[in-house]
Amino acid sequence: MLAIRNLSKSYAGARGRSVLRNIELDLAAGEYIAVMGESGIGKSTLLNLVAGLDAPDAGSIMLDGVELTGLSDDALTLFRRRSLGFVFQAFHILPYLDLAQNVALPLTLEGAADAAALARSGAMLEAVGLGGRALSLPRELSGGELQRVAIARALVHSPKLLLADEPTGNLDPDSAAQVLALLREQVKAHNAACILVTHSEAAAATVDKVYLLGVDGLRVRR
Repeated sequence: MLAIRNLSKSYAGARGRSVLRNIELDLAAGEYIAVMGESGIGKSTLLNLVAGLDAPDAGSIMLDGVELTGLSDDALTLFRRRSLGFVFQAFHILPYLDLAQNVALPLTLEGAADAAALARSGAMLEAVGLGGRALSLPRELSGGELQRVAIARALVHSPKLLLADEPTGNLDPDSAAQVLALLREQVKAHNAACILVTHSEAAAATVDKVYLLGVDGLRVRR
């Protein structure tokens, strides 16, 4: 599903520094991994490169048979919309849309008919335990519930790859545990590959494989 080869990224400037060097990674459909490492080591940069939000200095990123580093900005935007799902620490749920509309947004952007998009959105809300809250506004939900909505939105269009950046960073331990269990369940149910960036050992304990990102590259921790 995902093949990364010799990926490198540095930032120029008076104190130009290398962030990622010679990163290698293979990820299969349905495989759920965590990337851990010290703050500032480049974990979020790695996600940005995989998502096509930033360009590497060298290397290759092949996702579902498509070489991302060769795509134009417009082509990358379309590819992200169709093939990637995102879950962020800050939820990024639109406050003026109800839950059904928030979850349906990726389908709406793809031009799906409103009825079809809302039907699929309703099914995803059921899957994350919020089936009775479709017409609720985000302000009526707890942080854990908002992250459930974010997971539903990330998977509603059946992406090939899910990218999760510290998704439990704003949650209390009980909510975090529930969200992590749900995230794993839904990733497996949709056979989506998933990269979870985290500092949390509890989060890392829920994945199939843990990688450690350091100055010498990416290596398997367990």
